[in-house]
Amino acid sequence: MRSELEEFGGIDDGTEPTGIETGTTIVAVAGSEGAVLAADRRASLGGRLVTNRSVRKIEPVAERAAVAFSGTVGGAQAFLRGLRAHRRRYEQRHGEASVETIATVAGRLIAEGGFGVGLLLAGVDRGESGPTPAVYEIDPAGGVLATEYAASGSGTQLAYGALEGSVDTGGTPEAIEETAIGAVRAASERDAVSGDGVTVARLSGAGVSIEEVA
Repeated sequence: MRSELEEFGGIDDGTEPTGIETGTTIVAVAGSEGAVLAADRRASLGGRLVTNRSVRKIEPVAERAAVAFSGTVGGAQAFLRGLRAHRRRYEQRHGEASVETIATVAGRLIAEGGFGVGLLLAGVDRGESGPTPAVYEIDPAGGVLATEYAASGSGTQLAYGALEGSVDTGGTPEAIEETAIGAVRAASERDAVSGDGVTVARLSGAGVSIEEVA
């Protein structure tokens, strides 16, 4: 793993982060057949003044992997450019990168790039025994933790309260999606810098689909 990760090359963040922050509440859940990311849509200035009510905080980073981010918008944009470029370089030399490899490199980018963002990464590996969903929590210092479900952002505690009372990681894709969306909505009710609807990403062996829901 170590020698292969070196193929991603050096870190180049490409831009200066802006002061526009995403709030925020983001949630990830891995089920038995797939994974789900959910995020609110509100952006604010300095975590106080609402500046945008339709920000998409979930972006695909591979055919079957995506990230949800909290922090500055500029930092998230620079991070996404860097991760996608390093993934493409890796896959040209080694073939498709696993979700674990993408998460590990994402953590290194965060640690070395100074992007000012926190991440949840979810994806699905396709193996001989079928699809294997995975969720990784990546903190602003670059720490990477594999987990069955996670929340991040200003609404973290509220979202965890909702998740821990209802999450069933062995549930159907529809059930884990409902749980993830419910956790974001529960946090948005009490967190002033979260809200304005939910973006949900569905990850399966077939790929990533992203939708805005009320």
